[in-house]
Amino acid sequence: MNVRTPKRVDVPGLVIALGLLILAGLIWLDTTRLELSSVYGLGPKAMPSVVAIGLAILAVGNAIMAVRGGLPTRDTLRWTPILLIIGGLAALIALIHFGGGFIPATAVLFVATSAAFGRRAPVADLIIGLVAGVVIYLLFSKLLTLSLPMGPLEHLL
Repeated sequence: MNVRTPKRVDVPGLVIALGLLILAGLIWLDTTRLELSSVYGLGPKAMPSVVAIGLAILAVGNAIMAVRGGLPTRDTLRWTPILLIIGGLAALIALIHFGGGFIPATAVLFVATSAAFGRRAPVADLIIGLVAGVVIYLLFSKLLTLSLPMGPLEHLL
């Protein structure tokens, strides 16, 4: 005789669902407070609304899966990748704040993120990050005419 054991409710999964729902609510609330004079077509409110609705759908789905016990088991938490990415973001903010510019800051963030994902080629990653930073900078500043933080390298372009 097979005795089925009831699946347990995944409490962390419910907490994640609640967090997603709160985030969706905050985005929706912020979107409704936008005062825009645009009366034509899709405006700047469209995409945040889509994101809020998508997060709400994910929250409901996650909650259902958590109650049914159908969420996959989570990996153990490793702090090294998290600290590498947070350190890369902190370096990006510091470089931009102290006048280092967008391109070097982006390159440092790319190196830190690559290391967080297990890649061990910092020189190659720095070159890739610099090239990507230059391409992004040129696209935003020249093509889209948006201003990004400038440093010595950006002044040469």
